[in-house]
Amino acid sequence: MEKILLVEDDRDIAELERDYLELNGFAVDMEMNGREGLEKALAEDYDLLLLDVMLPDLDGLAICKAVREQKEIPILLVTARKEDIDKIRGLSVGADDYIVKPFSPNELVARVRAHLTRYQRLMAAAAYVPKAELIHGSLRLLPDERRVFLAGQEVHLPNREFELLEFFLTHPAQVFSKEELFEALWGAEAVGDISTVVVHVKRLREKIETAEECHIKTVWGTGYRLNNLNE
Repeated sequence: MEKILLVEDDRDIAELERDYLELNGFAVDMEMNGREGLEKALAEDYDLLLLDVMLPDLDGLAICKAVREQKEIPILLVTARKEDIDKIRGLSVGADDYIVKPFSPNELVARVRAHLTRYQRLMAAAAYVPKAELIHGSLRLLPDERRVFLAGQEVHLPNREFELLEFFLTHPAQVFSKEELFEALWGAEAVGDISTVVVHVKRLREKIETAEECHIKTVWGTGYRLNNLNE
């Protein structure tokens, strides 16, 4: 559940905003004072800040600027002023959006949800670490591009065969039974015949193996493993 800090000195407005946000699945903390709101914003982990511009002690612009120096979470400013200069000031200190009073609670919820979704996507993209290519003899598998090359020529594999090859390449020293491969690739709850593993291994071999290189080895009575090409 996403956690929001709402800083608003008008109790009626604050309670209305809080109630609508909570009804839509958000957890909301509420502060009526600017300085106390800033302290809470810096001390705790919030997913989004909703700040009124006109606040006692410390206005929303100052809070926004101070928080932005330490955190990258979405910040939405709320104001009764409609002049563009006020919006520009808010955006210049790091606000992500500006909501002008009066607004409908549904608009508020929609804006909050949109900025949280955008932020989560950005964080996921920033945290993503590209997977290194996997090489076995003349065989190259590019995980992120989901492409396979054999001796420089691209080999087109259906999804399941690609996943099977990637699984072998990422577990080079292990022997897997048909049951273990079925559970790993089809899922523990999957309904099906484990003989499908044999079929997929056969099809994969037909596409990636040559007279010079055997990439998948059958371990009789046990299952399969990635072949050691140096043997």
